[in-house]
Amino acid sequence: MPRILLAEDDDAVRDMLRTVLERDGFDVVAVASVREALGRIASEDFDALLSDLHMPHAGDGFTVVSAMRHTHPEAVTLVLSGYPELDEALSAIRLQADEVLVKPIEMSVLRECIHRKLANPVHHRPLPTQTVASILEHNLDATIQDWMALVEHDEELTCIPLSFQDRTGHLPNLIADLIFRLRLPQTDKADISIPARQHGDLRRQQGYTAAMVVEESRILQVSIFNTLQKNLDRVDFSRVLHDVITIADEVDSQLKQAVLSYVEPGRAAMSAA
Repeated sequence: MPRILLAEDDDAVRDMLRTVLERDGFDVVAVASVREALGRIASEDFDALLSDLHMPHAGDGFTVVSAMRHTHPEAVTLVLSGYPELDEALSAIRLQADEVLVKPIEMSVLRECIHRKLANPVHHRPLPTQTVASILEHNLDATIQDWMALVEHDEELTCIPLSFQDRTGHLPNLIADLIFRLRLPQTDKADISIPARQHGDLRRQQGYTAAMVVEESRILQVSIFNTLQKNLDRVDFSRVLHDVITIADEVDSQLKQAVLSYVEPGRAAMSAA
């Protein structure tokens, strides 16, 4: 009995597809989100993937397809898209998916496609991967540029005029601390980020409000995930869920240290000493 991972965020569509496929003799594992799909892919074996491309955002299915192709390279990967005009997204998907199917699709066509692909498997060589830490390390400049572009569109942050260096000078050290944290064994506890404390003290001197420090940190997290999104074809998905949690935790920890230093002048200097 072929085992299929069905990833679809629309409850009605997911239930309908699961019912049809189970009637056709498939063992179906149905999930409603990218996170659920990644968790299943990392811990279970599948013969095929049927994923909506939009869960709920355009291109979300690309994450699921990439994970399946890296983790189970022999599995058949099929993508459902209701927006065939999104050529850019579809062209990226076609690099890793066996076929892109346009919704609405007749169930008889879908069943025939799955059976045909399973009966005539295409050998896929395992794709080379990199750890999240390595991807962030190799794309440091791109992440900083992305962060700066987002900051420049924030009227509150740009009300304080700063040079590029003064605005971004803290980022390499903060990202370096994050990369170090990602490479720590899971049993080890990370040290407090001294660069984060120094950054909070500096931003107070530059005239930032505490709210502005928080917003900068939020933008940093967005920029980090943008970098990973742009490098999905190389991500090592065996650790991606743990790494995403680690990133969020470390950025929040750095923000806490920055705010503590901001509200208690001299804390950064004492920590550095």
